[in-house]
Amino acid sequence: MKCASDDRGLVAAILFILGMGTLLPWNFFATAFAYFNERLNTTTVANVSGSDQTDPYMFNNMCVLISQLPLLLFTLLNSFLYQHIAEKIRIVGSMVFILLLFVLTAALVKVKMEQDLFYNITMTTIWFINMFGAVLQGSLFGLVGKLPQKYSSFFMSGQAVAGIFSAVAMLISQISKADNENAALGYFVTPCVATLLTLCCYLLLPHLKFARLYLEDGPSNKEETKKELFLNQTESVTLVKVKLSEPAYSPDCYGLSMLTDPKSEAYKTADIVEKQKEQCEEKSPVLAVFRKVWVMALCVTCVFMVTLSVFPAITVLVKPDTMFTGTWADIFTALCCFLVFNVMDWIGRSVTSVVQWPAKGSSLFPILVVARVIFIPALMLCNIPTHTYLPILFKHELAYVLFMSLFAMTNGYFACLCMSYAPQLVRSKDAETTGALMTFFLALGLSLGAALSFVLKMLI
Repeated sequence: MKCASDDRGLVAAILFILGMGTLLPWNFFATAFAYFNERLNTTTVANVSGSDQTDPYMFNNMCVLISQLPLLLFTLLNSFLYQHIAEKIRIVGSMVFILLLFVLTAALVKVKMEQDLFYNITMTTIWFINMFGAVLQGSLFGLVGKLPQKYSSFFMSGQAVAGIFSAVAMLISQISKADNENAALGYFVTPCVATLLTLCCYLLLPHLKFARLYLEDGPSNKEETKKELFLNQTESVTLVKVKLSEPAYSPDCYGLSMLTDPKSEAYKTADIVEKQKEQCEEKSPVLAVFRKVWVMALCVTCVFMVTLSVFPAITVLVKPDTMFTGTWADIFTALCCFLVFNVMDWIGRSVTSVVQWPAKGSSLFPILVVARVIFIPALMLCNIPTHTYLPILFKHELAYVLFMSLFAMTNGYFACLCMSYAPQLVRSKDAETTGALMTFFLALGLSLGAALSFVLKMLI
C-alpha cells in the first residue's frame, strides 16, 4: 500500500509548477514590450523642431501603473473574499480567465487595427491579467501556508524560475534577431501552455495523500464527528489533568508518566484532542491575524520596495564599459540585468530550503531586510551614460554584475523567508488569511517600489 510520504516529491514538484505558473504569464507579457512599442509607434524620433518626440501613449509608464493598481487592490480584497468564495473557485477561475486573456492577446498579434483601439484593448488586458493574477497568487500562498515550511520555498523557487524563462526567451530573441511580431507570438503562446499545465497540477494536488493530510478540511458531517470525538475525549483527558493537579495523591496513580510518554496512548489521545480542538475553532478575524504577522508583512514590503525601486527602471540604464560593440552590447541588458537577476533570485529562494537564518523571532531579521537599501545607491552609481546629477563611481561592468548578484540573491532569500515564516506565527486554520495578507503587503512593496523608481530616475 502506498504511504503518504511517497507523494512528497510529487507535491514539491507541483508546488514548484504552481509558483512558476503565477508569475510566468506576466513575465512573458512584459518581455514583449518591444512588440507593443512597435505597434504603437512609440519609438523616440526627432521632430521638425529638432527636439525629441515623446511617447504619446506613455506606454511603459502606463503599463507599470495599470499593472500595479489591480495587483494592490485585489490582493487586499482577496483577504476578505476568501471567506465568501471557495478556494477552488478562486484558483481555477483565475487560471481560466488568465488563459483566455492570453489566447486573445496571441490572436491579436496577427490582427491589424487602429492604434488607439489596440492601446485600449492592451491596457484592459493588462488590468484583468493582474487582477486575476492577484487573486490567484494570494489564494495559492494561503494554500501553501497550510503545508510544512520547506514547501513554501519550492513555491517561491518556481516563481523565480518564471523570471529565468522570460529572460532566456528575451536573450534568444535578441541573439536570433527575430522580428518583434513573431517573438511576441511565442511570448504569448508559452503562457497559454504554462497556464494549462498549472491548472492540471492544481487539480491533481488534492488526490495526493500527503497533500490531503494538510489541505483537506473534510465534509460537514466529518466535522461533526470530529466535534463529538473532541467532546468525548476532552472530558476524559480533562479529568486526568484535574486529578493530576490534586496534591493529595501521587501523580503516577493517575498516569502522569503515560501523559508525558510520546509512545503512550494517553499522550497520543491528548495530542489528538489538541489538534481537533484547533480544527473545530473558527478562523480568526483579519486584524487579529495581522497583529501576529505584522513584522513579516512589513519586511516583505520593504524587500520588494527596495527591489522595484531600481529594478528594472534604473538597472536597464547601465551599459558596459568596454570597447566591444555589436552582439555583446545588444545582449548586455538581457544577460547581465534580467538573466543575472532572475538566476540569483532563484538561488536565494532555493537556499531557504536548507538554511533559515536569522530565525523568525530574531530582531536581526528586520535589520538585515532594511540594510538592503545600500543596493539602491550602489546600482545608481554604476555606469549609466545618461547621468546628469550623480557621478559614476563603478564604471566596470563586473562591479555592476556583482551588485546585481547580491541584490537579487538577498531579494529571493528574504522574500522567501518572510512568506514561509508568516504562516508559522498563526494557527493552521488562519494560514489562508495569512497568505492573503502577505500577498497584499508584497503587492504594496511592488507598488511603492514602482512609484519610488520614478523619483530615483530623476535623481540620476
